[in-house]
Amino acid sequence: MALIHSVLMGAVGGMRAMTPLAAIANATRTGVLPRRRGTPRWLAAGWLSAAAGALALAEMAGDKMRTAPDRTVVPGLLGRCATTAIAGAALAPPRQRKTGAVLAAATSIGAAFATLALRRRAMRRHGQVRSGAVEDAITAAAAALVVAAAARARR
Repeated sequence: MALIHSVLMGAVGGMRAMTPLAAIANATRTGVLPRRRGTPRWLAAGWLSAAAGALALAEMAGDKMRTAPDRTVVPGLLGRCATTAIAGAALAPPRQRKTGAVLAAATSIGAAFATLALRRRAMRRHGQVRSGAVEDAITAAAAALVVAAAARARR
């Protein structure tokens, strides 16, 4: 059960690559995720939280453009693996950081393919902008819920 938060954040990363890192950096910076329980100190840096947040917002905006690449292109998958691995490691117990990173990255790849298929179906029915806005809301809410659950588990 200790690694469930890493896996769940990996699923969030399947929808948006930068959201997991932004959520973890912000939660660490604001003290929602207590550092005394093993969250890496460098994740609390204000510049990292701001940069990850800005990149997450840019990703959400860019996703609505017709020219946006699929989330399953190789560069996107590599970036997704990197950001979700960091988030997954941060959410894992200190002795299971590597496992948390691997589980989050692997989950993000599977979730990227699954959520892309769902998004394509939604786009046919509701258009790119509306379906993307709904996916953004789901992504942000899911990231917040995972962070809150991880914070409760650490207290």
